[in-house]
Amino acid sequence: MSRSPSPGADGADDEALLDGVGPALAAMRASATDTRRVLRNQVLNVIAEAPGEITVGGVAEAMGVFQPVASRTIAACVEGGLVRRTASQTDGRQSLLVLTEEGEAERRRLAAGQRRAFEEITETWDRADRLQFARYLIQYNRDGGEWVRRQRREQRDGSGGQEQD
Repeated sequence: MSRSPSPGADGADDEALLDGVGPALAAMRASATDTRRVLRNQVLNVIAEAPGEITVGGVAEAMGVFQPVASRTIAACVEGGLVRRTASQTDGRQSLLVLTEEGEAERRRLAAGQRRAFEEITETWDRADRLQFARYLIQYNRDGGEWVRRQRREQRDGSGGQEQD
Protein backbone atom coordinates (compact mmCIF):
# COMPACT_ATOMS: atom_id res chain seq x y z
CA MET A 1 0.00 0.00 0.00
CA SER A 2 1.21 3.46 -0.86
CA ARG A 3 1.32 6.04 1.95
CA SER A 4 1.47 9.02 -0.41
CA PRO A 5 0.63 9.65 -4.03
CA SER A 6 3.37 8.95 -6.53
CA PRO A 7 3.09 10.69 -9.89
CA GLY A 8 2.26 8.44 -12.79
CA ALA A 9 2.15 9.06 -16.51
CA ASP A 10 -0.98 11.15 -15.99
CA GLY A 11 0.13 12.79 -12.74
CA ALA A 12 -1.33 16.18 -13.68
CA ASP A 13 -4.77 14.62 -14.13
CA ASP A 14 -4.38 12.91 -10.76
CA GLU A 15 -3.57 16.22 -9.11
CA ALA A 16 -6.61 17.92 -10.62
CA LEU A 17 -8.77 15.01 -9.47
CA LEU A 18 -7.47 15.27 -5.92
CA ASP A 19 -7.98 19.06 -5.91
CA GLY A 20 -11.69 18.42 -6.54
CA VAL A 21 -12.06 16.30 -3.41
CA GLY A 22 -12.26 19.23 -0.99
CA PRO A 23 -15.36 20.84 -2.45
CA ALA A 24 -17.04 17.42 -2.68
CA LEU A 25 -16.30 16.65 0.97
CA ALA A 26 -17.61 20.04 2.08
CA ALA A 27 -20.97 19.30 0.54
CA MET A 28 -21.15 15.82 2.06
CA ARG A 29 -20.19 16.92 5.57
CA ALA A 30 -22.91 19.54 5.95
CA SER A 31 -24.55 17.68 8.81
CA ALA A 32 -21.26 16.99 10.63
CA THR A 33 -19.75 20.49 10.74
CA ASP A 34 -20.62 24.14 11.19
CA THR A 35 -23.41 24.66 8.66
CA ARG A 36 -22.57 28.33 8.09
CA ARG A 37 -18.95 27.49 7.23
CA VAL A 38 -20.06 24.71 4.86
CA LEU A 39 -22.57 27.00 3.13
CA ARG A 40 -19.95 29.75 2.77
CA ASN A 41 -17.55 27.26 1.21
CA GLN A 42 -20.25 26.08 -1.18
CA VAL A 43 -21.10 29.66 -2.17
CA LEU A 44 -17.45 30.41 -2.93
CA ASN A 45 -17.12 27.24 -5.01
CA VAL A 46 -20.35 27.82 -6.95
CA ILE A 47 -19.39 31.40 -7.82
CA ALA A 48 -15.85 30.38 -8.81
CA GLU A 49 -17.03 27.47 -10.96
CA ALA A 50 -19.96 29.24 -12.65
CA PRO A 51 -19.63 29.02 -16.44
CA GLY A 52 -20.68 32.65 -16.80
CA GLU A 53 -22.44 35.34 -14.82
CA ILE A 54 -24.17 34.16 -11.66
CA THR A 55 -26.85 35.71 -9.47
CA VAL A 56 -28.15 34.89 -5.99
CA GLY A 57 -30.87 32.79 -7.62
CA GLY A 58 -28.27 30.93 -9.67
CA VAL A 59 -26.23 30.20 -6.56
CA ALA A 60 -29.33 28.93 -4.74
CA GLU A 61 -30.19 26.68 -7.69
CA ALA A 62 -26.64 25.33 -7.95
CA MET A 63 -26.49 24.62 -4.22
CA GLY A 64 -29.94 23.05 -4.13
CA VAL A 65 -31.13 25.43 -1.40
CA PHE A 66 -33.93 27.97 -1.20
CA GLN A 67 -33.04 31.53 -2.20
CA PRO A 68 -33.22 33.04 1.32
CA VAL A 69 -30.56 30.56 2.52
CA ALA A 70 -28.24 31.48 -0.34
CA SER A 71 -29.01 35.18 0.08
CA ARG A 72 -28.07 35.21 3.79
CA THR A 73 -24.86 33.29 3.13
CA ILE A 74 -23.92 35.57 0.22
CA ALA A 75 -24.63 38.66 2.36
CA ALA A 76 -22.19 37.34 4.99
CA CYS A 77 -19.61 36.69 2.24
CA VAL A 78 -20.06 40.25 0.93
CA GLU A 79 -19.72 41.66 4.45
CA GLY A 80 -16.59 39.54 4.98
CA GLY A 81 -15.00 40.84 1.77
CA LEU A 82 -15.07 37.44 0.03
CA VAL A 83 -17.68 38.31 -2.61
CA ARG A 84 -18.72 41.53 -4.29
CA ARG A 85 -21.88 42.43 -6.13
CA THR A 86 -21.70 44.02 -9.54
CA ALA A 87 -24.33 45.14 -12.05
CA SER A 88 -24.90 42.99 -15.10
CA GLN A 89 -23.75 44.57 -18.33
CA THR A 90 -26.77 43.08 -20.14
CA ASP A 91 -29.39 43.90 -17.48
CA GLY A 92 -28.49 46.66 -15.05
CA ARG A 93 -31.29 45.60 -12.71
CA GLN A 94 -29.56 42.29 -12.12
CA SER A 95 -26.91 41.95 -9.41
CA LEU A 96 -24.09 39.55 -10.26
CA LEU A 97 -21.69 37.90 -7.84
CA VAL A 98 -17.91 37.84 -8.21
CA LEU A 99 -15.24 36.46 -5.89
CA THR A 100 -12.80 39.00 -4.54
CA GLU A 101 -9.10 38.18 -4.27
CA GLU A 102 -9.74 37.41 -0.61
CA GLY A 103 -12.62 35.12 -1.58
CA GLU A 104 -10.48 33.18 -4.04
CA ALA A 105 -7.67 32.89 -1.47
CA GLU A 106 -10.14 31.61 1.14
CA ARG A 107 -11.56 29.10 -1.34
CA ARG A 108 -8.06 27.80 -2.14
CA ARG A 109 -7.17 27.66 1.55
CA LEU A 110 -10.28 25.66 2.40
CA ALA A 111 -9.80 23.29 -0.55
CA ALA A 112 -6.15 22.72 0.41
CA GLY A 113 -7.15 21.90 3.98
CA GLN A 114 -9.84 19.52 2.78
CA ARG A 115 -7.41 17.82 0.45
CA ARG A 116 -4.92 17.39 3.31
CA ALA A 117 -7.64 15.82 5.45
CA PHE A 118 -8.62 13.48 2.60
CA GLU A 119 -5.01 12.45 2.08
CA GLU A 120 -4.47 11.85 5.80
CA ILE A 121 -7.67 9.84 6.13
CA THR A 122 -6.79 7.69 3.11
CA GLU A 123 -3.00 7.61 3.61
CA THR A 124 -2.90 3.82 4.00
CA TRP A 125 -5.02 3.22 0.91
CA ASP A 126 -3.65 1.94 -2.34
CA ARG A 127 -3.15 4.87 -4.74
CA ALA A 128 -5.56 3.43 -7.30
CA ASP A 129 -8.24 3.01 -4.62
CA ARG A 130 -7.69 6.54 -3.33
CA LEU A 131 -8.07 8.03 -6.82
CA GLN A 132 -11.11 5.88 -7.62
CA PHE A 133 -12.75 6.95 -4.37
CA ALA A 134 -12.00 10.58 -5.22
CA ARG A 135 -13.69 10.08 -8.61
CA TYR A 136 -16.72 8.47 -7.01
CA LEU A 137 -16.92 11.12 -4.31
CA ILE A 138 -16.88 13.93 -6.86
CA GLN A 139 -19.39 12.12 -9.07
CA TYR A 140 -21.64 11.50 -6.09
CA ASN A 141 -21.52 15.16 -5.12
CA ARG A 142 -22.30 16.28 -8.67
CA ASP A 143 -25.12 13.75 -9.12
CA GLY A 144 -26.47 14.45 -5.63
CA GLY A 145 -26.53 18.18 -6.34
CA GLU A 146 -28.45 17.63 -9.55
CA TRP A 147 -30.87 15.35 -7.72
CA VAL A 148 -31.52 18.03 -5.07
CA ARG A 149 -32.02 20.71 -7.74
CA ARG A 150 -34.47 18.45 -9.56
CA GLN A 151 -36.39 17.84 -6.32
CA ARG A 152 -36.57 21.59 -5.64
CA ARG A 153 -37.83 22.27 -9.19
CA GLU A 154 -40.49 19.59 -8.82
CA GLN A 155 -41.59 21.04 -5.47
CA ARG A 156 -41.67 24.55 -6.94
CA ASP A 157 -43.56 23.44 -10.03
CA GLY A 158 -46.03 21.40 -7.99
CA SER A 159 -45.35 18.11 -9.71
CA GLY A 160 -44.15 16.53 -6.47
CA GLY A 161 -41.85 14.24 -8.42
CA GLN A 162 -44.68 12.56 -10.30
CA GLU A 163 -44.95 12.59 -14.06
CA GLN A 164 -47.70 14.68 -15.55
CA ASP A 165 -50.13 13.14 -18.08
